[in-house]
Amino acid sequence: MTRRKPAHVSFGDWIEGQIRTAQDRGDFDDLPGTGKPIPAGAKDGMDWVAKKMREEQADPTTFLPPSLALAKEIEDLPARVRRERSEKRVRELAEDLNDRIRQAYREPQVGPPMRVAPVDVDEIVQAWRG
Repeated sequence: MTRRKPAHVSFGDWIEGQIRTAQDRGDFDDLPGTGKPIPAGAKDGMDWVAKKMREEQADPTTFLPPSLALAKEIEDLPARVRRERSEKRVRELAEDLNDRIRQAYREPQVGPPMRVAPVDVDEIVQAWRG
């Protein structure tokens, strides 16, 4: 699992550092398609990226800035907790999300402004109970 970006490091520097570390470990050696050009017909490479993400079943929210990723998590929370079997686990999920929201407000803002607030844990539990 990737560690969180330190507050004093820009996203660009943080990502470049992760790439260099992975290159040093050899994580990119012998990948399928190494040395091959991006397929012809891709307008700006993004078509190819989108197709590759679908093939790899990558979660697109991992590429979102914190303000958008957290908003998406809030949106997805009701469906996520419906799959849970215990109230304790539902509370843990909601409290974890709230902790990450509070942490995001403490860190320097990158990307769109934060427009989310912590969720009401008891309200989430009540909705889960149905």
